[in-house]
Amino acid sequence: MKTRYTVILSMIAGAALGGAAVQGLHAQAKPKTYVVTEGELLDAAAAAAFTPHALAALTAAGGRSLRTFGGRIVAIEGAAAPNRVAINEWDSVEQAQAYHNSQAWKDLVPQFEKAIKIIRRYAVEATH
Repeated sequence: MKTRYTVILSMIAGAALGGAAVQGLHAQAKPKTYVVTEGELLDAAAAAAFTPHALAALTAAGGRSLRTFGGRIVAIEGAAAPNRVAINEWDSVEQAQAYHNSQAWKDLVPQFEKAIKIIRRYAVEATH
């Protein structure tokens, strides 16, 4: 009888400890960051040439493109919608900032500026 209670109490204690560990790890996780770029297309051919290089550099730096550019953009409220929006996902704000300060991005800027005029670019940190 005592063995059965010992096993049951051990299982309950293990479940509680496991739950606490998962909560602790979840609390330590950084929220995802999304960089939103609003722009105007200046040159479609230049954008088509630039995009594969930009996606390769973004992926190499750990970012993920949600590939929203080129889709339909509808203003819901406030200012008129831009004609081009790109959203990229990063593991942290710091990672996004590091990419935009990197030599890889700086090397792409001249091509980018021929293709797209930036209206604004900002990072949004998701909350849990």
